[in-house]
Amino acid sequence: MLKKTSIAAALATATAVLLVAGGCATPDTGKTEAAKPAQDASAAKPAQDTPKPKAVDYTAMTPAALAEYLIFESGSYELDQPTQEGTNGRARLVQDEIQKICSLKKGEELSDEARAKVMALAAASIKYPEGGIKLGDWKKGRELAWSGFGYRTAHNPDKHAGREAGGNCYNCHELATDRTGGTIGLTLTGFGKIRGSGPDMLKYAYDMIYNANTYFPCTSMPRMGANGVLNQQQITDIMAYLFDPASPVNK
Repeated sequence: MLKKTSIAAALATATAVLLVAGGCATPDTGKTEAAKPAQDASAAKPAQDTPKPKAVDYTAMTPAALAEYLIFESGSYELDQPTQEGTNGRARLVQDEIQKICSLKKGEELSDEARAKVMALAAASIKYPEGGIKLGDWKKGRELAWSGFGYRTAHNPDKHAGREAGGNCYNCHELATDRTGGTIGLTLTGFGKIRGSGPDMLKYAYDMIYNANTYFPCTSMPRMGANGVLNQQQITDIMAYLFDPASPVNK
């Protein structure tokens, strides 16, 4: 059980420490009162006029409310950081409907109704290329699949102007025998050779990269197309890397 903590008390303590630390290095040290600049009238207001931070009782919050408070109201995150998609850090942390449904408590199971809703939302998010799904350039797809570049912000943001974002596929999947990939997801080595490249299989692969929740509700696989990380051409290039007989994946 968390102890009841007063934010006002914490802020008061922190402010006192900052004032003491600042006082030790103040440029006014050693000056006479007459030499010091006159105080701004607004700074001379009585302490009781300053609004006090609202005390927060963490123990009275639901887990969801506590998470919302810590992320959006406590000042713990720099929410104004700009992002490559033209929004900010706050927008990235706001859950969409699928994420809300999939945010289960420990031991909680996804209901059949919720499962069906996630699958329907995911399927509705997918946009297909005009003229149907066709394989792109497997060499470009190879570079995308083995690139984890893109969409990092904070103090050293990725610059998309000079380099496109990758698919980061290698982080979770073994892809080809010429490189070593991850083992979190299923192995994709020999993908096209084993599964073929019929229309149904191409659609399945496209859907999985675009929004895998269409088939696996609440999967950990990123929604690369739905979230705009990869565009349609990039998705078909990665698909070519998986299906093309000339690709190292199928050697």
